Amino acid sequence: MARGKKKEKVLTPEEKLQQALVPESEWPYEVPGNWKWIRLLNSFDNHTDSKKKIQQKDYLEEGSIAIIDQGKEIVGGYSNNDEMRYEGTLPVIVFGDHTRCIKYIDFPFAQGADGIKILEPKEFLLPKVFFYALQSINIPNMGYRRHYPLFKDYVIPIPPLPEQQRIVDRIESLFAKLDEAKEKAQAVVDGFEDRKAAILHKAFTGELTEKWRRTNFISSNTWGYKNLEDVCKSIFDGDHMPPPKAEMGVPFLVISNVNTGHLSFNNTRFVPQDYFDNLTNTRKPEYGDILYTLVGSFGIPVIVDDIRPFCFQRHMALLKLSRVNTRFLWYQLQSQEFFNKASEIATGTAQLTVPIKGLRKLPIKLPSEEEQVELVRILDEIIKKEKQAKQAAEQVITQIDTMKKSILARAFRGELGTNDPSDENAEELLKRIL
Repeated sequence: MARGKKKEKVLTPEEKLQQALVPESEWPYEVPGNWKWIRLLNSFDNHTDSKKKIQQKDYLEEGSIAIIDQGKEIVGGYSNNDEMRYEGTLPVIVFGDHTRCIKYIDFPFAQGADGIKILEPKEFLLPKVFFYALQSINIPNMGYRRHYPLFKDYVIPIPPLPEQQRIVDRIESLFAKLDEAKEKAQAVVDGFEDRKAAILHKAFTGELTEKWRRTNFISSNTWGYKNLEDVCKSIFDGDHMPPPKAEMGVPFLVISNVNTGHLSFNNTRFVPQDYFDNLTNTRKPEYGDILYTLVGSFGIPVIVDDIRPFCFQRHMALLKLSRVNTRFLWYQLQSQEFFNKASEIATGTAQLTVPIKGLRKLPIKLPSEEEQVELVRILDEIIKKEKQAKQAAEQVITQIDTMKKSILARAFRGELGTNDPSDENAEELLKRIL
């Protein structure tokens, strides 16, 4: 007769408590005397139904129930399929098994988006406390692997219930102030391109150098129009023949090497030296030339500010200048006006392409050489300040994220100044519930 499966031992409440509690010798750090440490897996119930899964292709833009997935946003999409609705008690915390995202959910949602774990905190933990406590745990990133099994290695501090509420109130008060500061900083970052576009518009309508012209008794009538080819010795795209590949040799740059607006020799391909040597000089970049992207991410001008030899794919044009200040033209090629002109002549559907012949005929505004120099000086100064403001705002955003982590760490060490030693010991709370 086959032996049946061995029955699991039914634990007494005291045994359950001792199994959940972490011996003081194993505490990661000291907490207030009326707190206790328990093993993370004993702090919640996992209500994930792995049989119910919603594929991203089935997401709706609007619907009666929200879909919670592993993305950064709280809601990934929507569904009207009531059979997929989560039927447990709210609120819960959703943990992304691969992305480690942690989301607090207190509204109707559809369970089963692939890879999520639905965690319902036990009665001795306020859901918001559990949410913040999980965020305070430094779970290592193992790439696109399952992180949930690591939970068995973690422990979590349990404050008394009144202290839990005070912790939540304190965290959310501090976070609200930080979020307000972050919103303002993000507005500076997000508005950089708009401010830059406005500055360039003023530059190429003559507004930025208006005072300089008056001081130097120069009329605005000195501005004129020239076709791009009139201020260049040559304008050619890259070689149309597929370039031979080499392990080492001369770097071969593609659009991804210039799409930041600057040359990058990171992760470049290479072509043999003899292939490069046989290219015409019109396709050999030199210091002071300008590259201009023509396909897909078209309209990005890049100054060649490196003396090392390289060649480039046919999706870019090389402008060798003759009668124009390099930085003046570089700035003008970044203007919204010039981009609009390039867009008007772009062809194609799946991937827009600016034809090289059309690029040569595009008009640019051209003041005197002296005014070009003055305009570049002014633009360099203004754009530099704008970039510094953007960088400062980005640093603020980074610092705010760091400050939030610090607040969470202090919260679960009892260091936010909210703990009351007279609160009932958390062990009594655990006894009643476990």
